[in-house]
Amino acid sequence: MKDYQELPKLRDGLGYLYIEHAVIEQEHLAVAAIDKDGKTQIPAASLAVLMLGPGTSITHAAVKALADNGCLILWCGEDGVRYYGQGYPETRKAWRVIKQAELVSDKEKRFGVISRMYHARFGYRLPENLSLEQVRGMEGVRVRDAYAKAAKEYEIDWKGRNYDRKRWENSDPVNRALSAANACLNGICHAAIVSGGYSPALGFIHTGKQLSFVYDIADLYKVDITIPLAFRMINQAPSQLESAIRQECRIAFKQYHLLDCILPDIDKVLNISGDDSPNDPDIDLDGACPTPLWNPTEDEYEEESPDGDNGT
Repeated sequence: MKDYQELPKLRDGLGYLYIEHAVIEQEHLAVAAIDKDGKTQIPAASLAVLMLGPGTSITHAAVKALADNGCLILWCGEDGVRYYGQGYPETRKAWRVIKQAELVSDKEKRFGVISRMYHARFGYRLPENLSLEQVRGMEGVRVRDAYAKAAKEYEIDWKGRNYDRKRWENSDPVNRALSAANACLNGICHAAIVSGGYSPALGFIHTGKQLSFVYDIADLYKVDITIPLAFRMINQAPSQLESAIRQECRIAFKQYHLLDCILPDIDKVLNISGDDSPNDPDIDLDGACPTPLWNPTEDEYEEESPDGDNGT
């Protein structure tokens, strides 16, 4: 039986790898990518997320090897800018997603999480008398200022955030650079979220989509990482823009220690600690082990019963 406690922690991982036009197959205890240039070994045990672009195929054995090593697989569009599906997360524990569902379902608790998310973005505590609309207005100004500052620093003609996903090639280079960089950031945040046992769908600021919580968490880092990176790369005018963006993102995420930050930041904005974990058997030691049945307390019976007779 695999001891999941021996797996490398997410913060020690290598981040992400994007592959297109290749065959992924098992190679001993790891996997390898085979393309026109030959075979490349992929360090599955220390990789956080593998992004599979167009023209890729992957064997059953390779998927199993990646899953056994806690590597999330994302099937995405060209250059990683569209998302189609995901593999299974590393942890089998559900107590964090149960807590997340509790927070997102209670209006007052949800607003508390949203407030902490905005506080984290601004870097200082906002006045408590501000409405949600006022805070979002301040955040909008902050993001527009970040675009303007980066455009001025790197002498880029900036006309605003505007692109058509259906006509990717018609977008101006800086908007394509921003989208490509944000796709990489979303992939890392997605891998961290499911690795920690959270749901990518239960967002607090964003809502109604299976990636809502991914967008919430990625927004914590865009002003610091992807916005200046995208404008800097446009200034350098690389011949293969999206490829260069992915390479620079890998460097920037490492310098920012992003994998060190994401899960602690999620715990902080959700106000969750390890002490909240139930004292149940470690499910990760045996992912196929059945879990205990829900057993409500007498108080919970009284809350559910409209006539106070405990439902009898």
